[in-house]
Amino acid sequence: MKDMQEVFDQIQELKQTKKEIAREYRDILAQDQEFQELKEELATLRDKKKVREQNAQIGMGRRWEEYERAVSEIAELDQMLTDIAMTNLMDGKSLNLKDKHDTEYEPSYKIVFKKID
Repeated sequence: MKDMQEVFDQIQELKQTKKEIAREYRDILAQDQEFQELKEELATLRDKKKVREQNAQIGMGRRWEEYERAVSEIAELDQMLTDIAMTNLMDGKSLNLKDKHDTEYEPSYKIVFKKID
């Protein structure tokens, strides 16, 4: 098995290659007149779509406000659940959950490395 540093170095090299190819790709598209026209048309359509969405939201009134409140509350509760789970994990407690249909849930972990500034 490779060690962490070898894998990290390989990832860094591939990221650099990916970055160079993406730059070439963007340059080619920037020179394509038809692509530029499509991009402008897409921006116009996106603006029209946004206006339609805003009109629908205004039309829904309080119901839309309730939706936005629910989205915000879900985000807060998700963060709270994560905090509680981390505390329970450090205390050696079980982290399994069940919903109202008796479907079991288990935690999923992900470790990400960030550059130290």
